[in-house]
Amino acid sequence: MSLANPVFIPGPTNLPDSVRRAIDLPTVDHRSPAFAETLPHLFGRLKKIFRTKHAKVFIFPGTGTGGWEATIANTLSRGDRILACRHGVFSDKWIKLCQNFGLVVDIIDCDWRGPADPNRIEDILRADTGKQIKAVLATHNETATGVRSDLAAIRDAIDAAGSDALFFVDGVSSIASIDFRMDEWGVDAAVTGSQKGLMLPAGLAIVALSERAQQAGHTAGLPRFFFDCNQMGQMTAAGGFPYTPPMQLLSGLDHALDLLLTEGLEQVFSRHFKMAEGVRQAAAAWNLELCCQDLQFASDTVTTILVPEGFDGDKLVSHAYGRYGMSFGVGLGKLAGKAFRIGHLGALTEAQALSGLAIIEMAMRDLGYPIASGSGVAAAQEWYRSAFQNGAVPIESPESSAVEDVA
Repeated sequence: MSLANPVFIPGPTNLPDSVRRAIDLPTVDHRSPAFAETLPHLFGRLKKIFRTKHAKVFIFPGTGTGGWEATIANTLSRGDRILACRHGVFSDKWIKLCQNFGLVVDIIDCDWRGPADPNRIEDILRADTGKQIKAVLATHNETATGVRSDLAAIRDAIDAAGSDALFFVDGVSSIASIDFRMDEWGVDAAVTGSQKGLMLPAGLAIVALSERAQQAGHTAGLPRFFFDCNQMGQMTAAGGFPYTPPMQLLSGLDHALDLLLTEGLEQVFSRHFKMAEGVRQAAAAWNLELCCQDLQFASDTVTTILVPEGFDGDKLVSHAYGRYGMSFGVGLGKLAGKAFRIGHLGALTEAQALSGLAIIEMAMRDLGYPIASGSGVAAAQEWYRSAFQNGAVPIESPESSAVEDVA
């Protein structure tokens, strides 16, 4: 792999140079007054990213999986019944985490080529007349399949069923890249990580809990210490952490939030859509199917492309890496060998996207895929020419120092 090449995996994502510089710090005293003064500003801007005025945000050392664990451990008790759709590797992984904690999970198995099913969620919640189901889990953007679920429709399903269940969302590969509205959609817990739309290395698990979720924590019986939100909340309110925090990552987060909010979240979402649509146009020109069957649910952060019968997606990804030094995502779970993934989230320009499409196209030609040289690149070029008529927004050259109030 050449370090000069961008990566096209759906996380960790490419790092803006200015974020890398912000992380490049000497040792900083995490008990200093200077650090304490930065925390309110940091958490205030994270609330803007989650689009919430009422939730409380927590930062833990870890990744999205740690965020899942923090959410479950701080809100539920062993034996509690929850409802979850399984439609990809990561929704399945969250279910397994819950089962390992002794939760009883009602699983709705959905087609991996589609989103979570709000109608089946509503039906099960309506049948739960004793209100035994304590939480509904939803994966907003299934990173394995490139399918985005409709969170507003799931919220409507919960309300239509008259359920009191909490609404938990895995937003690891969506938050800060795809439209997410915590307050408007009645989300009680939202989880993300630093290594996706926030454009940082892996290492931070970020969780937002609604007032209802925080109240549930008063009676939650699952064991927790490292991921104790009550302890973490008290310490950060006082200007510190209950243990040594990753200071360099927090410095990078501070700068990444400036970049995102200066650009404006609506522009960030638009940029991700435009970048993703170019990749989808390329796949169509190659005559390759997307895993996502209904384009209204297509992810704007990762595109999962099915390979033709008789070809191996894993070998394609391996060839692109070995021959051309560029990384793409392999198919995961049921899609292993049957698909490859192109990540297009975080700090990415249309020029970089075109380089990735050119390389994967060359790799397919090398392996005998039935595609024409230049076909996908040309389709993406035409799309990007029209979509970015006024030029792509420079991620690292903000036009204004003002940040958008989006909470």
